[in-house]
Amino acid sequence: MSLLDQIDGPEQLKKLSVKDLKELADEIRDEIIQSVSQTGGHLASSLGVVEITLAWHYVFSSPQDKVIWDVGHQTYAHKLITGRKDRFCTLRQMDGLSGFPKRCESEHDAFETGHSATSISAALGMTEANKLHHRHYNTTAIIGDGALTGGMALEAINHAGHLQSNVLVILNDNEMSIDSNVGALSNYLDRVRTGSTYLKTKRGLSSWIEKIPFWGPSWKRGLEKIKDGFKYFFITGIFFEELGFTYLGPIDGHDLESLIEHLHRIKSLEGPVILHILTQKGRGYAPAIENPELFHGISSFNISDGSSKNHSRRTFTQCFSDNIVRLGDENKEIVAITAAMAKGTGLDYFQEKFPERFFDVAIAEQHAVTFAAGLAAAGMRPVVAIYATFMQRAIDQVIHDVCRQSLPVVFCVDRSGLVGEDGGTHQGIFDLGMFYAIPHLDILLPSDEEDMHMMLNEAMQSDKPVMIRYPRDVIPERIHAAKEISSDINWIQKGSDLLIISASNTMTDCVKAMEKLNMLQMPVGLLGLRKLKPFPTKSIVEIIESYKTVLVVEENCRSNGLGSIIAQEVHCQIPIEILALPDEFIEHGSQQALRKKYGLDAEGIVGKVMELYQGQ
Repeated sequence: MSLLDQIDGPEQLKKLSVKDLKELADEIRDEIIQSVSQTGGHLASSLGVVEITLAWHYVFSSPQDKVIWDVGHQTYAHKLITGRKDRFCTLRQMDGLSGFPKRCESEHDAFETGHSATSISAALGMTEANKLHHRHYNTTAIIGDGALTGGMALEAINHAGHLQSNVLVILNDNEMSIDSNVGALSNYLDRVRTGSTYLKTKRGLSSWIEKIPFWGPSWKRGLEKIKDGFKYFFITGIFFEELGFTYLGPIDGHDLESLIEHLHRIKSLEGPVILHILTQKGRGYAPAIENPELFHGISSFNISDGSSKNHSRRTFTQCFSDNIVRLGDENKEIVAITAAMAKGTGLDYFQEKFPERFFDVAIAEQHAVTFAAGLAAAGMRPVVAIYATFMQRAIDQVIHDVCRQSLPVVFCVDRSGLVGEDGGTHQGIFDLGMFYAIPHLDILLPSDEEDMHMMLNEAMQSDKPVMIRYPRDVIPERIHAAKEISSDINWIQKGSDLLIISASNTMTDCVKAMEKLNMLQMPVGLLGLRKLKPFPTKSIVEIIESYKTVLVVEENCRSNGLGSIIAQEVHCQIPIEILALPDEFIEHGSQQALRKKYGLDAEGIVGKVMELYQGQ
């Protein structure tokens, strides 16, 4: 029986020797590689934190002591040793284990972290709650160096230093977020990695000063200045020390003996502590080490060589990528901005061709938007490419810094609608209603490649902000007839009695549903909405007045999505039914499985149409 088979909870780790822990680390890596090769997932990150996971659970006592992972996709080893190894093969599958921490999944998951830079704030809150309740538990935030570039993490560090709370921050430094880290903070950490003899020197000097007899305040102040001088000369973590933290490291994040020793020492320290560890993303699997960006988040793959099992077709992201490079060739004023997601958003090709006009601002969406506003105010044509779920973090900047000034920034919002296995933290189903409420912002919804091409051209000619919102999907064959295309709507099929209105994400399934309805000789019409804002009220009203019922099909939250917007904008007596996602967080599962579950696949749409016909 393997060591992993014998571990049903983290308390059992304390019975093992360090030698056993090293063997267990190898077994955990094998299990992660085997499972993720079947389910897909965040491989490289989780392979890099196996030793720190074991060391933390070896020294501390979960669930009384709390560990918060940032970002939560590095918790696979944590899940395996906290009673979930028998279900690990269900990772990211419908009704299976989440790819992120889930409080309802385990008492060992103290906080849910699907987005980045939140762990230190949460850990600080828990630490202060313990203090107020007179509880003596430990709280740890394990944050990746990429997540540390998020402004919220720095705000929390500033606050923790002020409060002098007993919180431990473990900085997992693997020189990567999703793409390679960028920025001054990343460069600072590069210098820190050279190591330091500071701690021993500071302690020795402090002890020496304390033993000197009292010779007057001025003499003691002079000695303290000497100590500070030594600190500035030796310390590698001066940034954190000046903010009130005790800095330890950097140390080898794969050296279990050193990790355990440092964690034991930290338990006796007062005040906030940063332990800086160096890890290797993808450790234990050569393809992930060689290409950590690809294996950050990957679909199922062949273990032998790391090749993908899925031969994916052209996506909306690839279509955007090709078009933005084309436009960059035509217009030298175009600049592209992303927040640590060059590959994911398709801007990596723009980066290669126009490096001087490409900006990766790290995990800082708020800064990305206001930075774009500054570029636009100075005469450039900025394109900001961010996933829908992350775009939510910059709503204030979109309102205040871009739209209020009506600056010509183009927002390309990828991964709108259902994104699948990443689950509730990543579904792009809430943003549409939020952005629709903002004045001066045009919102465009492409359904196919021709739409994307035309909308990007249109956005670059606009003198106001434009948002182009598109799904994480294979781009369909051309949906509409060219002669019937307009800037606002696409007539897919005219009918009578019942009209389906759809846009972008759900268009493919609506077209498939129409094929089945045509076979049943049901006179249903299908309209594709291309421009949501400004809303084409006159055109829509003229169309729907010849129907008895309207069915809006969408991949948004029902309460603030496309259907509710149409019902708000169109004042008529014709009933408007909405087939959308419920007002709840949609958990993980493949896009196909989720669409089926919520009746948004072709079969579900046909069923809804037949139900409405029977009710007429």
